[in-house]
Amino acid sequence: MDKFEVHTGLVVPLDRSNVDTDAIIPKQFLKSIKRTGFGPNLFDEWRYLDRGEPGQDCSNRPLNPDFVLNQPRYAGASVLLTRKNFGCGSSREHAPWALQQYGFKAIIAPSYADIFFGNCFKNGLLPIVLPEIVIDRLFNEVAAFGGYQLTVDLPRQLVIEPNGTGHEFAIDPFRKQCLINGWDDIGLTLRHKDKIAEFEQRRLAQFPWLAKSAAATTIIKA
Repeated sequence: MDKFEVHTGLVVPLDRSNVDTDAIIPKQFLKSIKRTGFGPNLFDEWRYLDRGEPGQDCSNRPLNPDFVLNQPRYAGASVLLTRKNFGCGSSREHAPWALQQYGFKAIIAPSYADIFFGNCFKNGLLPIVLPEIVIDRLFNEVAAFGGYQLTVDLPRQLVIEPNGTGHEFAIDPFRKQCLINGWDDIGLTLRHKDKIAEFEQRRLAQFPWLAKSAAATTIIKA
């Protein structure tokens, strides 16, 4: 996954609490076995006036003009500002995939559902927790100023307003390290690829018949 260090981006305000994962990416899109292509269907039932289906061309679908993501002033937003308990509901990993593939790099909220919160980190999306009083202030700022941007400085663990005001946020040190280095679960494993290769060589030297078993398994699968 991509590294995350410092990001400055346009903020879009989603002023709703308890946004569940079925709202983030509706259930019909979970049929896909791919990990790509979910961005156009982010918040599908709120974003469009018709029902979306997997594989559908979204370019000609009727948009809901009242939904915040469809407002021109928020086009290209990469920081999502929202309310408490974001990502509740079923534990679908497609939810952070859809948010990230739409273009979001960070989410700012007072609280998140636990499984969604963990899934974000595993996919390079930074969920930031700030106090509700700060969230309220940021909602007011976004409403008052067009083109409102925030800077997320992960190494310093700060959300920085345009006037320089910084808001500290907490993050698990291991998750922080993974984001800064761009390590997902596969990346963490590949850091030890030399040791894994050495182990396999020793294992085959000690149990040479396993090489034949592995070859047979490969032939059967083919």
